[in-house]
Amino acid sequence: MRVLEDPARIPVLLDRALSLGVSDLFVQVYRGGRAFYAAGEGIERASHVDRLAAAGLDPLALLVEAAGDRGLAVHAWVNVLSLSTRRDARLIRSLGREAILVDRKGRSLLDYPELEVPEPDRRFYRMGTRGLYLDPAMPVVRSTLVAVFDDLVARYPGITGLHLDYIRHPGVLPFSPGSRFGVGLEFGYGATSRTRYRAETGAPDPIEGAPSGTVRAAATWDAWRRDQVTALVEEIAQATRATRPGLVVSAAVISYADRAYLSLAQDWRGWLASGVIDLAMPMVYTLDDQLFGYQLESFAGLPDADRIWPGVGVWLFETAPDRARRQLDQVRSLGFGGEVLFSDDAIAGAPELRAGLAKAEPSGGPDQ
Repeated sequence: MRVLEDPARIPVLLDRALSLGVSDLFVQVYRGGRAFYAAGEGIERASHVDRLAAAGLDPLALLVEAAGDRGLAVHAWVNVLSLSTRRDARLIRSLGREAILVDRKGRSLLDYPELEVPEPDRRFYRMGTRGLYLDPAMPVVRSTLVAVFDDLVARYPGITGLHLDYIRHPGVLPFSPGSRFGVGLEFGYGATSRTRYRAETGAPDPIEGAPSGTVRAAATWDAWRRDQVTALVEEIAQATRATRPGLVVSAAVISYADRAYLSLAQDWRGWLASGVIDLAMPMVYTLDDQLFGYQLESFAGLPDADRIWPGVGVWLFETAPDRARRQLDQVRSLGFGGEVLFSDDAIAGAPELRAGLAKAEPSGGPDQ
């Protein structure tokens, strides 16, 4: 439900959330480089924002107030590095094409046909999620994104948290093991990024020096790329928490922590351990119940398990609500601090699914 496009949808959403025992709402407010709220000067807005503003309406402010009145917390959900498929995003014009990630062969995602891996590589690889992604190693990218999200939390002091999605490099299928073996396809090879890498590490250019040639060189390069994403998370968290003390910073993360670390420059377990994020939401979206159980067991044994809220892909079970309920019951049986139901769109469009989820065994923590 695109609740921010029509304030009349707010009470319907809140009624549905309360009927499911939900305590926290993660509401998408920024996607594809475009704000779905009354953002500050210079930040691109979705078309409905100005239309509603002309009528004196700010749906996000109305939602935050109405949710608070009914005991629900609102987290502002933002897609950080993904620009979706928007080649016309204002950020590209303002930051330049160098702001977009480049692959190990020197090809910008902007030059990918239909935003899919070019031939001949397309015979072997596919983009995990097609789209354009910003390069977190570009200082101007980091400062711009930090300013956007700092503006957001300043304008809406009633929000409980900032939820970071697409805070990673894009992935290809099958997964790349990083640069060590010289196989697969990974990103972060822009000219500015490589110049920074050489200056900061004294290592050779990662394209010309072929980091896959030695284990040590590849490990240094992969760690540096991963550190750029971590630095962005740290900068966002530091700025927004300074503006809004007590802000809960969370992240939607790839459920395979090792793949996230090696292939996508996403060290979410490290972020949890350091406290740079308060909560991690691994996206355990699968029809395979056995695999679902394996994933949950791996999280349940972590030192920070109480700050992990597994994401259940209820959208997969619109016609099989009993299976969604069983997965939800399984999450709750393992004592996590909470869980995430993805997504409200699926629940709103499937009354049987909603009824099935309402029958799930209650947990001791919050539901989303």
